[in-house]
Amino acid sequence: MLTSGQHKTLDYIRQYIAREGFAPTLTEIAKGLGTRSKGSIHRQVQALSDAGYIELLSGRKRGIQLSDELQQAITSIPLIGSIAAGQPIEAIAGQDKLDLSPIMGTDRYALLVKGDSMIDIGILDGDTVIIKPCDSAKEGDVIVALIDESEATLKRLHYIDNETLELIPENQSMQPMRFQAARVRIQGVLAGQLRFYM
Repeated sequence: MLTSGQHKTLDYIRQYIAREGFAPTLTEIAKGLGTRSKGSIHRQVQALSDAGYIELLSGRKRGIQLSDELQQAITSIPLIGSIAAGQPIEAIAGQDKLDLSPIMGTDRYALLVKGDSMIDIGILDGDTVIIKPCDSAKEGDVIVALIDESEATLKRLHYIDNETLELIPENQSMQPMRFQAARVRIQGVLAGQLRFYM
């Protein structure tokens, strides 16, 4: 049975991972729980590991990983039926779960969208996109591109040839941007999108 402090620590870790897409550091846990003692947090985390709620991955700054059962609880929500966006249909509740792990896996990260260059594919200013980290992408993928090691942008990838590529906005009022391939470093591929209304 977990102590009150262990419960609070586990809840904080779960909420942090659900919100950020990666694990907190011991310092972040201590700050989030309002304590200055990293030693106390380390003991709580070790106890959670010993009890099987989390795994500790050695040699990693963010080396906390939830157990498979807890991870599934974060990355799945009830799928209770269908809803019409046209003519109304009969509402019949189901008992399935919608597995979000393909876009919310522990190797993913989230970015807040600023601007309207991708609105024609439904990615709006203020949306959150989920990115799968990688350093290469296929023709037509929506990627996070780092230009000249200084500016990052979300655009569709188009290869002109081996030395030249275009970053194409999904907004009819904007023009593609052409670069020498050496100037662009791919940092990830679009895996999903979130939009919050509350």
